[in-house]
Amino acid sequence: MNSAVIVGRAGQDAEIKYYESGRSRATFSVAVNRWDSKTKSNVTDWFNVEAWSSPEDRRKLADFAGNYVKKGGIVAVDGRITSNKWQDASGENRERYLISASDIRLLGSKNDNEMQ
Repeated sequence: MNSAVIVGRAGQDAEIKYYESGRSRATFSVAVNRWDSKTKSNVTDWFNVEAWSSPEDRRKLADFAGNYVKKGGIVAVDGRITSNKWQDASGENRERYLISASDIRLLGSKNDNEMQ
């Protein structure tokens, strides 16, 4: 089963791109902190996320992300891990992993900590 769930802070405002087909794609990164027992300190892992919408899609997940995922906001992302493979200009094979979102939930903003 290919399933991923992460909770962390958005690294930047989601960027949205619209295609002639009517589909849209939002991309953003999420920083997730974890404890590293070897170094006895917090470590931040970064995850790239993409969300898609199509004209017949009622949820419009990409549009939601583009409008509401803001830098520093706390988000929960459910999805699956996908990979993109390509060859760069120098002929090197490249591969990038990302989370293809099936659900995005907003859990707080970066200002929530300042109010406490």
